[in-house]
Amino acid sequence: MTQASLSTEFHSATLAPRLDLYIDGQWVQPEGGVYRDIVDPATENVLTQAADASVADVQRAIAAARRAFDEGPWRQTGTRDRARLLNRIADAIDADAENLATLESLNTGKTITESRWDMDGIAATFRYFAGLVATESGLINEAPDTVISRTLREPVGVCGLITPWNYPLLQAAWKIAPALGAGNTVIVKPSNLTPLTTHRFAELLIEVGVPAGVFNLVTGAGEAGAELSRNLDVDLVSFTGGAVAGAAVMNAAIGNFKKVALELGGKNPNIIFDDADFDTAVDYAVNAAFFHAGQVCSAGSRLMLQDGIHDRFVDAVVERVKRIRIGNGFAEGTEMGPVQSAFQRQKILNMIQAGVQEGAVLRCGGKAPEGKAFERGFWLEPTVLANVRDDMKIATEEIFGPALTVERFSTEEEAVRRANATPFGLAGAVWTADLNRANRVTRALRFGTVWANDYHPYFPEAPWGGYKASGIGRELGRGGLDEYTELKHSYINLAPQPMGWFGAGAE
Repeated sequence: MTQASLSTEFHSATLAPRLDLYIDGQWVQPEGGVYRDIVDPATENVLTQAADASVADVQRAIAAARRAFDEGPWRQTGTRDRARLLNRIADAIDADAENLATLESLNTGKTITESRWDMDGIAATFRYFAGLVATESGLINEAPDTVISRTLREPVGVCGLITPWNYPLLQAAWKIAPALGAGNTVIVKPSNLTPLTTHRFAELLIEVGVPAGVFNLVTGAGEAGAELSRNLDVDLVSFTGGAVAGAAVMNAAIGNFKKVALELGGKNPNIIFDDADFDTAVDYAVNAAFFHAGQVCSAGSRLMLQDGIHDRFVDAVVERVKRIRIGNGFAEGTEMGPVQSAFQRQKILNMIQAGVQEGAVLRCGGKAPEGKAFERGFWLEPTVLANVRDDMKIATEEIFGPALTVERFSTEEEAVRRANATPFGLAGAVWTADLNRANRVTRALRFGTVWANDYHPYFPEAPWGGYKASGIGRELGRGGLDEYTELKHSYINLAPQPMGWFGAGAE
């Protein structure tokens, strides 16, 4: 079966010709009647069309969420009932997992195996926050016998959730689960490139009984996200994406000083010391860089090798990378699919070309693959660039594609210093047989997540986010729930008495 027929067969069987907006419990057409083509990155075939929300459409969704929060029962719903709903959502995801995974691969180009892993993680996220929410009861503070002093977590209000194109439903789940669990109402805006799974997720929420106005879905371009960021009726905006767009969100949000959570990019070092298990480290170095064609904010795209293993390690990595099987994500044996769009591919190619011009050595890749199977689609060979220096553009800027850069270092101190010399601070890794060194380096690296002798695992219980230009706030874990709450001190005096301080003795 050809790559085109793989996608066409699925499309004709499953997708509606148009995807509408979901506002206040109703599917509605966009005000201007404008729809945007949604394209399969493996074939460039148009899969369907998604509504392009206007500012007025977004304002309607915000108004619905505002009413549902201020006047509806959701925020007064008990924590156990909210937890039950999150568990029902997890069950619905499990039941629809294969369909959701297929939509995700069709829309993003990633392999169906990777998308199935994502669905497992999404269901686990909802179950984790269900368990966490069910235990919420506030804290009793020490106070006099006639006083009840409590520390409470209350929902922040209306939340605008803006999600990226690389992990559309996973990133949405990281926001939606704690937001709904805390008692908020939400407006979700997925990337205009990849709305398919978020749209299907909205259908699942209807099935499990999420009240009208509590969840709203708007699709479209940047103007929709801009309205969520600046609108004074939105109490929190959470954004995952690039640093430039993140800065725009933050600037727009200042109008009412709303809470802002940003999960931005990374330039993530994968540091391999001489004493690391060679074969395992090679295997993980390839995995770290090329899952989902390197379109991962935490991708280990910056490989740092100690002198003693550098040359042999680079040769081994290149040999492995050359054998990566590129193809449609539904084809058996495919290990890496296309990049998301023609724009993204050209951006990556420009970065590779800039690296070569600055003196990096292109060891493999760096171009679109040849052959009839790759005539359509946004294909790019997995690329390795060696002899990379710290001052090169490719060493300091996020590539966000299947391109691995390789640097050489001599000492532990040098590795730490150079790894930290980046405006980003999302993730990184260290490989060594010396557990003392593993501990020292993981502590010294200024990144939100640091792995030792591993790369890429995450857990709903563990926080996710970055230092410096990689963002503000955390997703997942206890902190991921706290992002969607306001902290309140409740003080009740059970037996108030006059103080007699002012004017008590005056005539």
